[in-house]
Amino acid sequence: MAIPAAAAAAYRAAAQMGTTAASSAAATPANIPGGNFSDFLSGAVKDSINTIRQGEQAATAQVQGKANLVDVVQSVNAAEITLDTVVAVRDKVVAAYQSIMNMPI
Repeated sequence: MAIPAAAAAAYRAAAQMGTTAASSAAATPANIPGGNFSDFLSGAVKDSINTIRQGEQAATAQVQGKANLVDVVQSVNAAEITLDTVVAVRDKVVAAYQSIMNMPI
């Protein structure tokens, strides 16, 4: 059940960013922990890969008879949602790139 933990961590991070922005006059990405976009992106990719890998491992454990079916379904569902999210982000990036390339100079 990593999804509720991840959601709670995301909520805490968002709440901390809100208090950091409210308490400081100039909240720049450099002032926020993990504010570097490339670090955020690489962390998101690593999390996605780990989630998909956990789904694959859970499915393999179920085939071997070593895993609970409910845990396998939750892991595979999380992996599927992660893959759908990655594909949607990829499509948005490609669409943005195409839009930029079609702009007149």
